[in-house]
Amino acid sequence: MTKKIFLLAILTLFIPFVMFWDNPAIAALPNGNRIKDPYAILRQALPIDQKDLRELQNSLENTSDLVRGSRWPAISKTTSRSVFLLNNRKNKIIESLPLEKRNQGEDIISSLKESLDNLNEAASDKNKSEFIKIRFKSLQQIGNLEALLLPGEFPFNIPSEFDDLPRLLGRASVVIKTTKGSMNAIIDGYNAPLTSGAFIDLAQKGFYEKLPINRAEEFFILQTGDPIGPEIGYINPNTNEERHVPLEIKVPNQLEPIYNQTFEELGLYTETPTLPFATLGTLGWAHSEQALDDGSSQFFFFLYEAELNPAGRNLIDGRNAAFGYVVDGEEVLNELGVNDEIISIKVIEGLDKLEQHG
Repeated sequence: MTKKIFLLAILTLFIPFVMFWDNPAIAALPNGNRIKDPYAILRQALPIDQKDLRELQNSLENTSDLVRGSRWPAISKTTSRSVFLLNNRKNKIIESLPLEKRNQGEDIISSLKESLDNLNEAASDKNKSEFIKIRFKSLQQIGNLEALLLPGEFPFNIPSEFDDLPRLLGRASVVIKTTKGSMNAIIDGYNAPLTSGAFIDLAQKGFYEKLPINRAEEFFILQTGDPIGPEIGYINPNTNEERHVPLEIKVPNQLEPIYNQTFEELGLYTETPTLPFATLGTLGWAHSEQALDDGSSQFFFFLYEAELNPAGRNLIDGRNAAFGYVVDGEEVLNELGVNDEIISIKVIEGLDKLEQHG
């Protein structure tokens, strides 16, 4: 059989399947949160609503694909627009800040303008490494501006049925030291206050010191937090009972988290959580297969692999609570296994946001 006849035969066999296959021309990953930078996810998750800053932020973040493809004309156009946006909306941004923070905001905007000018120059020079470095700095400055907009009071009320649980009313930073190296993580109490509160409370108590990695699945998760002995969670010394934390997941554009219900149960099959499992080093809270509200102390690191876990379409979003992200040292996760352990978890910032009960 000649090559031409062979190809024709294959095509003839394939045609019937095409005819009865809905939308055969579509071949793409399902829609979902495509952001994989932990800092970008954390910026997006801040409980603020300042459209000018968000537009500026999104404009810079969306250059990631352009940089990978070295599409410099489009990159230059985006950076020029970013400079234009800041120059034309500076006053609106300043006016949106609390009065006592406006001087600080003006200083950040002045530094940001300089960074954006330098970013524009790096784009014109097609200097990829310099562009990436300056863009990171610019986005950090935008994040600092957005932080000035955070409300003085916590943005929602936690249900009174959980009044006996600790809660983190804001964000905290921790250093996670392991036998293979150290990592820095940001814990997000704005979107998972009870989960974050339980974690920071146990970290402060030294609960995780010398605990082993008790589960390691390649390209999936590393889990720890199982105490030595017969217990599988944290025993409250005041009650001598295991402390349980409810499943807690927040959805974008909703003020409060959802408690003890999975997305599947709610019919939210296409929803992406405010804190998605979308990057290497996402911190997740573990619970049993039998209950949603029996998570106590065990947590896991999500080992994100883009080809195996399309962003916004994995098996954990909506079933487990994410409560933070490793932002530095994530390469350590690729070295850890069941023969390793957590040496310590130290809270370096945000402990003042921890409250022991409602």
